[in-house]
Amino acid sequence: MSKYNIFAKYMDLTTLGLLGLFISAFLAGTIVPFSSEVVLSALILNGYDMYTAIIVATIGNFIGGQTTYYTGYIGKWSWVEKYFRIRKEKIINAQKRFEKWGPISASLSFIPGLGNAIVLGLGFLKIKPKTCALYMLLGKVARYIIWAYITLLV
Repeated sequence: MSKYNIFAKYMDLTTLGLLGLFISAFLAGTIVPFSSEVVLSALILNGYDMYTAIIVATIGNFIGGQTTYYTGYIGKWSWVEKYFRIRKEKIINAQKRFEKWGPISASLSFIPGLGNAIVLGLGFLKIKPKTCALYMLLGKVARYIIWAYITLLV
């Protein structure tokens, strides 16, 4: 993989087809900085069925998001501060917003960087797991549908 080709790590996953899409979507749903949209677009542009690709990406990203949620759920303050570099004060400040908007904020889990922090925080604060999962799923499927249609327009 060429160090000058920033898309090389994504293109390696496209050679795996839908499995590569699932892996990239899973990673993007966790705290690993990754963008599954590149892989989704590449597969669609190479003739893969768009709807199947959307379903695979959504499932992978949802499972990754649930992994992040439950990492927060079982987490300890020391883990959050050490491994995620999120200060305790930041989570306490966010707790008021989480209590107000609760699980609905899980629908924003698709936002790069911020989305994973939201999901981790929801898990850490043990905010309604089933309802968070539903809103997370809705946000993720909407993101992939929109991205797929943008891919076809470009």
